[in-house]
Amino acid sequence: MKCTICKQGETLPGKTTVVLERGKTTVVIKDVPADICENCGEYYLTEEMTAKVMEMAEEAVQHNAEIEVLRFAA
Repeated sequence: MKCTICKQGETLPGKTTVVLERGKTTVVIKDVPADICENCGEYYLTEEMTAKVMEMAEEAVQHNAEIEVLRFAA
């Protein structure tokens, strides 16, 4: 797929790090499967991956974590 951000590169399967913030909580999730632009590095998650990442982040928020670093496990 053509990158919608830079409009130059094509996306290729890979793994990325997702950083999410809500209030005083920062969640870093490493090794998330994504399609990544070969030109600018922008990543695109499937709906399924987005749901899993959001679920992991919500758990960290519920535990009142200030900073949580997780590794994605399918």
